[in-house]
Amino acid sequence: MTELGPNPLAAGEHNISVDEARQAIAAALVPIQGDETIPLLAAQGRILAADLISPIDVPAHDNSAMDGYAFNAGALPAGTAWTLRSVGTIYAGQPWGSPVAEGECVRIMTGAVMPEGLDTVVPLELCRVEGELVQVAPGTVKPGENRRKAGEDLARGKPALVAGRVLRPADVGLAASLGFTELRVRRRLRVALFSTGDEITAPGQPLAPGHIYDSNRFTLASALQRLQMEVIDLGLVPDDRAALQAAVDEAIERADVVLTSGGVSAGDADYTRDILRARGEVAFWKVAMRPGRPFAFGPLQAAGAAEAAGASAGRTSWLFGLPGNPVAALVTFYAFARQALLQLAGAVPADTVPPLLQARSAAAIRKRPGRTEFQRGIVYCAADGIWEVRPVGSQGAGVLRSMSEANALIVVHHGQGSVAAGEPVSVWLFDGLV
Repeated sequence: MTELGPNPLAAGEHNISVDEARQAIAAALVPIQGDETIPLLAAQGRILAADLISPIDVPAHDNSAMDGYAFNAGALPAGTAWTLRSVGTIYAGQPWGSPVAEGECVRIMTGAVMPEGLDTVVPLELCRVEGELVQVAPGTVKPGENRRKAGEDLARGKPALVAGRVLRPADVGLAASLGFTELRVRRRLRVALFSTGDEITAPGQPLAPGHIYDSNRFTLASALQRLQMEVIDLGLVPDDRAALQAAVDEAIERADVVLTSGGVSAGDADYTRDILRARGEVAFWKVAMRPGRPFAFGPLQAAGAAEAAGASAGRTSWLFGLPGNPVAALVTFYAFARQALLQLAGAVPADTVPPLLQARSAAAIRKRPGRTEFQRGIVYCAADGIWEVRPVGSQGAGVLRSMSEANALIVVHHGQGSVAAGEPVSVWLFDGLV
């Protein structure tokens, strides 16, 4: 584990930057074990458990890259016009069964198997055809052109996909093209989720004065489902020591990860923090970011495990304690938990971090150096063809509507100051996050 000044995983409270928090989390986590075999059509979004080795050459045979005429250019004199006699037509899936003599050619369709001894395809539009005679002007094609060789895309015995890849639609299609009907994937990461607070009411129930409906649990559960995680919904937990203790213990017993919202800031009930600390080495961080300053992270153990086997042996799950404000909860999920959960689930690093893209800021953004700010924005193509982003709605930590209206987060980095209109800024597109 890499230490960043004070040990960020030790119990206690520390001020920490966004980058330091990410590094500390990544250094602490080890991917879960376990895999399963599933049908190919259920594999999208799952994480491949082992390299997928191609059982065949792709393409399986030398074939034509386009519609045209196939012939042996290597046997013809260079620098002159060629007149060839067409002896038939080859369609994809219908191999040619007889030899093609020197000076002869066959009309061939894209993907059709090249007859033995033929090395070149001339496109139809570059030929002059008169009956059975096909005339090819000098320099039209070079020997070997427009022929796809067997195994040039993927050779038999080579990895088609590597373990840890988050499977996308093209990957599923690639596996099908190799003849696979099912894939070995990592088991789903189990994430227990609950919201805390006496003022929180479940949707569908009467809303008492001073209460608000629970949105965090539904937002976060949806984000987890998009990541193909198994969600264990433990519902609402009141500000009651016994109820919270029971919820935390159930979550540890059932899940790889405990994801909470609320109860991690300095002003929250002391017993919430005490219960979390009692179950592991939970650190309560004050992250230099906006929104989402309070954040808790650390290993949790089942009740009695630490006494019986030592703290490290009793580790059963990881806590990600998010702030309670709806936007802050989702932003910290994107900033920290998303990458960590994919890492825990076994994804390769390239598939855990969404790309930071650049767009021109349509408006001035006020900011002081020393913290990372995530503003809701809309990315669009401006009249001059340049991608542009403008902040949208209120940037308050509790205004979920503006998060719904946005299609990206504007990321103004730790060391940056204010951004002038027209300057480039980093953006996370929501489609890249979910």
